[in-house]
Amino acid sequence: MLNRRALVRSFGGGMMALPMLESTPGSAATPRSSSPHAKRLLIVGNPFGAHPEHFFPQQFGKDFRFPKTIRSLQWLKDRLSILSHTDHNMKSGHGREIAFLSGVLPETSAAYPEKNMTIDQIVARRTGTQTRFASVNACLQRSIRLSWNANGVDIEPFTDVRRMYDYLFLNLTAKQRQERRQLLQRNGSVLDAAFDQFNRLRKNSPKADKERLDLYANSIRTLEHNLVDRQQWVDRDKPTFELDGYVSGGEITIENHYKAIFDMVSYAFQTDLTRVVTIGFSPELKYTDIQGVTRGYHACTHNGKREDTVAELVAIESFQVQQLSRCLKQLDEIPEPNADGSMLDHTVVLFGSGMGYGGTHSNRDLPILVAGGGFQHCGHVDTRDSSGDNMPLCNLYLAILQRFGLEYEQFNQSSGAFDFNHGKA
Repeated sequence: MLNRRALVRSFGGGMMALPMLESTPGSAATPRSSSPHAKRLLIVGNPFGAHPEHFFPQQFGKDFRFPKTIRSLQWLKDRLSILSHTDHNMKSGHGREIAFLSGVLPETSAAYPEKNMTIDQIVARRTGTQTRFASVNACLQRSIRLSWNANGVDIEPFTDVRRMYDYLFLNLTAKQRQERRQLLQRNGSVLDAAFDQFNRLRKNSPKADKERLDLYANSIRTLEHNLVDRQQWVDRDKPTFELDGYVSGGEITIENHYKAIFDMVSYAFQTDLTRVVTIGFSPELKYTDIQGVTRGYHACTHNGKREDTVAELVAIESFQVQQLSRCLKQLDEIPEPNADGSMLDHTVVLFGSGMGYGGTHSNRDLPILVAGGGFQHCGHVDTRDSSGDNMPLCNLYLAILQRFGLEYEQFNQSSGAFDFNHGKA
């Protein structure tokens, strides 16, 4: 009899989820171009939130003034949404920021259809068969555990720039290519055996079980197609990217490293190596090579409202947004192939944190902004409902999933899809 658990484990679990539905019109936002859905997803997260007075504008609507932390994004004002008063309604404290991209903690994930699988991995499940890499994850030093797969396992990011470069741009040797072909062939044989077991089991199953087995059979067919797709990449050379200018020669700084990461990401998007990327800022980074910063990142969050320490914290958070802004400018300068607008217009960009403000360990009022993606952006939005309750952040995630043509009516704790046109769920 088929050992379903063993089969799921053998293919990483996430790929054995229920089959994806075909895309249909009716996303939660009106596109800026002729393309009905966004093509790429870029998520940038930090571990300790943001100093609220310097992240959230004082004015709501489209006519707002940029506070210091996000001032580097002024050029993007018409294609930017800043969401105030949204979160996952969790108790405050460290450890809950790992639910940032799902709204679900691992210990409570069994109650949800997607468990604590994060939105980047759900989108990657849809787009990954069309690119060499389904998704790419990076975070200098220790990870903040941004991405989680369908098995409830966090995805280890690249913490070293050179390892990330080798993965994305270094070609396989002839021996490595032969080994990769053999591995794909063995996996194909396992799938053939699994499909034969499904057919035998289905033959004598009741109708209700046949329907469930058909769903898993479809997943196996998807895996089979994925293996065929993987085979086409084995003998295809990767695009060329020059790394030496970032990590050799003079002083190597955090800024050098993050410029390398973001530039590799923008080039990976441009060459269609991947369409899903998450980048984290580690809680262990010192940032002392940034002008005006003398303390560690975590130490700056516990500032006791001292002006000098708050200034250092804001300098760190501003640096994080500046790295994102630089990447988005690059994407905005590249025309989208076979569609109107720039690559940024076809890339959903999410910046934020699973912690509201590290100074109080608050997990409420998360600092969230969305850019690009063809949304009809709404400026700075107060997302609270008529009763004054914060909007579930999963409402935004539902809108993002729909933007990729995924037919979700609910995502974890969502109460409805966020409407960019009106700034409400």
